[in-house]
Amino acid sequence: MSEKKTFKVVQVASGNGRKPGQKETLIGLGLNKIGREKVLEDTPSTRGMVRKVAHLVKVED
Repeated sequence: MSEKKTFKVVQVASGNGRKPGQKETLIGLGLNKIGREKVLEDTPSTRGMVRKVAHLVKVED
């Protein structure tokens, strides 16, 4: 059985006052406050969500 790849995302900036959809994307990633961390599965959909809010999060492999 192969191990699924994951990566960690840490929110470093607020979603308040951002373009429509960016705050909702943070919530979809499981983030909603500065300093929150989440370990996510490395899939094209999660990578696309992280790319949409790349200026608000820090990614650690």
